[in-house]
Amino acid sequence: MTFGFPNGWKFQSVEDSMEAIIDYRGKTPRKTPSGVPLITAKIVKDGRMMTPTEFIASEGYDSWMNRGLPEPGDVVMTTEAPLGEIGQIDNRKVALGQRLITLRGKPDVLNNTYLKFAMQAAFVQNQLKARSTGTTVLGISQRELRKVEIPLPPLSEQRRIAHILGTLDDKIELNRQMNETLEATARAIFKSWFVDFDPVKAKIKGRKPPFMDAETASLFPSAFQDSPLGEIPQGWKIGTLGEVSENVRRSVKTSEIDSNECYIGLEHMPRRNIALFKWQTAARIISNKFRFKKCEILFGKLRPYFHKVGVAPLNGICSTDILVIRPIDSEWFGVVLGLVSSDNFIAYTDACSEGTRMPRTNWNDMSRYEIALPKAEIAKKYTELIQPIINKIVENIHQSRTLAQTRDTLLPKLLSGEIRVDAAAEILEGT
Repeated sequence: MTFGFPNGWKFQSVEDSMEAIIDYRGKTPRKTPSGVPLITAKIVKDGRMMTPTEFIASEGYDSWMNRGLPEPGDVVMTTEAPLGEIGQIDNRKVALGQRLITLRGKPDVLNNTYLKFAMQAAFVQNQLKARSTGTTVLGISQRELRKVEIPLPPLSEQRRIAHILGTLDDKIELNRQMNETLEATARAIFKSWFVDFDPVKAKIKGRKPPFMDAETASLFPSAFQDSPLGEIPQGWKIGTLGEVSENVRRSVKTSEIDSNECYIGLEHMPRRNIALFKWQTAARIISNKFRFKKCEILFGKLRPYFHKVGVAPLNGICSTDILVIRPIDSEWFGVVLGLVSSDNFIAYTDACSEGTRMPRTNWNDMSRYEIALPKAEIAKKYTELIQPIINKIVENIHQSRTLAQTRDTLLPKLLSGEIRVDAAAEILEGT
């Protein structure tokens, strides 16, 4: 990238810009079931830190964090596997794991939020790669990281740039949180209706099922019956996933793939999240794939314990390690989605998987999964209830992708001075 900096802008090395560089590489903390959240390299991704799932003991925090304590606003960078993922620490007390370096700018020189965006810019990322070592796994030493240069506008301009880009990130994060809430709502209703049978239990006790209108409540029985799966609502039957859904195999050869088509691979699918917000164009596809349609269900069959299940947000093609599932009838969409994305079903597919190093499940086994099937009227009502939720999740996905594209377009232009903050603000008004 060529920089024609405005007056007062310059390049400055990481070493000369930092108040603190905290390096915990080479240390392995003892994990505990609870305590202080541990930031690890695997949860630093796409400019943010995902929710920590590992912890260290609170009483061992001070002795572990003897190389320096992280502070709110510090920027965290992965140093290998992968190299160059960036996140920023919030107000929580956290511990730092391996393969991470934490950067804290000098208060009178470098704004930390600006630093977060600068470290994600292609100009800086290219330097990280150029100064890295390794063949299969790239890594960078602290010594080489200190030599990396970042564009450095005056501090007041850094704050304005950070605000513009941060506003976009905040909107993306708000959409992500909203989608998590929406999905949790759909899961909770599914569990209540089809696993715990709460409406039936309420009616047995002579109560009105909570959060349910009279018309919907009338669809549920007021008694249970015995079944091979235990007690199920009266009038329901034991059936299989294959009775209400099918695996759609629309094979497509590489010669038939449009390079502009959307492609979703297993690497694009998040764990335990039906919102599929990542995909790429099919420009570099070199093997046969499957075609899917918007709102069909994608299920990662390779290592199913990774729990990669989602709703297609658009038409496209996917890896052959992904099963495309659709209900036999549209009224069963909600039940099928709730079922195949449930923990119990994931555990079942994991147990049925074949292979040791690369276990795979298959539709033949999946279709035989036994479930308590409600009457079609209840399945239809549940689908009608959650369809607006799914639609909103998909809407948020597309909005967030547009916001991310705008941010990624503005980032190098703002850091080079090609576009100034006032002009960028005008662009944002149109998004």
